[in-house]
Amino acid sequence: MHSSAIFLIEFGAIILGLGLLGRLAGRLRFSPIPLYLLAGLAFGEGGLLPLGASEEFVAIGAEIGVILLLLMLGLEYTASDLVSNLKTQYPAGLVDMLLNAVPGAILALLLGWGPVAAVVLAGVTWISSSGVIAKVLNDLGRLGNRETPVILSILVLEDLAMAVYLPIITALLAGVSLAAGSVTLAIALGVAGLVLFVAVRYGRVISRFVSSDDPEKLLLVVLGLTLLIAGLAQQLQVSAAVGAFLVGIALSGEAAEGAHSLLAPLRDLFAAVFFVFFGLHTDPQSIPPVILPAFVLAVVTALTKTATGWWAARRAGISGKGRWRAGGALVARGEFSIVIAGLAVTAGIEPQLGPLATSYVLILVILGPLTARYTEPIALRLTGKKTPANATATPVGAVPALETLEPVEDGRTERP
Repeated sequence: MHSSAIFLIEFGAIILGLGLLGRLAGRLRFSPIPLYLLAGLAFGEGGLLPLGASEEFVAIGAEIGVILLLLMLGLEYTASDLVSNLKTQYPAGLVDMLLNAVPGAILALLLGWGPVAAVVLAGVTWISSSGVIAKVLNDLGRLGNRETPVILSILVLEDLAMAVYLPIITALLAGVSLAAGSVTLAIALGVAGLVLFVAVRYGRVISRFVSSDDPEKLLLVVLGLTLLIAGLAQQLQVSAAVGAFLVGIALSGEAAEGAHSLLAPLRDLFAAVFFVFFGLHTDPQSIPPVILPAFVLAVVTALTKTATGWWAARRAGISGKGRWRAGGALVARGEFSIVIAGLAVTAGIEPQLGPLATSYVLILVILGPLTARYTEPIALRLTGKKTPANATATPVGAVPALETLEPVEDGRTERP
């Protein structure tokens, strides 16, 4: 009874604290992720108030958080969207991988962490935060901008690449042989391809089977199916997160919309628990030794992400302003960088990898919203171009009025 009471007190205090931190972040208009990470650092080993009784439950909640993050991401896309993006935007995806994964791999090798840590850190620096970026675009009123589809295409390709990348990381961290790793990758690719095929051909049938007018039944079926598939995927040595992502892709229409609205609060709750859990396993005293390389890596990859977005927007025929906005919007890293680093921390391959990833994400999750807002005006000032005198600032959360649209080179219009 005593340990049960302590568990309730500890876990209740965590949830209450996360709610207050989320409210504070909302008022300050930035992502709550850095505050959640800092809360984990405060409650972890070497922190102000280490947890005891509730740590195991927090670990389970964190795993559910990762699964729900990937499920909700999958619900955002249909299989046809993914196939279309693969066909039209794959060059941008390749440039994105080359420019942003290489710096992380190089730093890990320079620090002497070995090839496995290099592959892990490459993933940490490669994947942008879809959640943070989507929120920033909405807050800045840019969802209708011409460069936004380019940004979303890059994010879709990154998320799809996770279906291949995570099984590779899982196999490497487990230390399996080349033959076993190849089998794991082949299974992952086969499962992903099968799910995409079934989603394209029979997505409506699956969605009708899952769909229900009763929110309770819909929630139970979708959540149960997701956890079941995630568990089976993990048994096959494929990441549980990938299994959840593929379930999200397979659902569409009313089932996807209903599941999205029902699961969003659960996703936010368990995702917050996940960030706290990651912070719990990072000793605050281990951060100062890696803060300098984390800062340098953050600056380098902020520039490479900006270059990625600028190039992709230029390739899509977007004018100068939209190119800079696309580049600045892609800088933020967040949930998926932590997911990747969390796999490495659990495997225990390099003690400093967790602290470096935490510092890196903290820097870029704060810097990302700022680059999204200010990259365009700073770039225009540095290049000697000025914003038209009659252009007015757009309030956060508002969509620019039609009269503020200006012509671009190809005769269409673009938001300033």
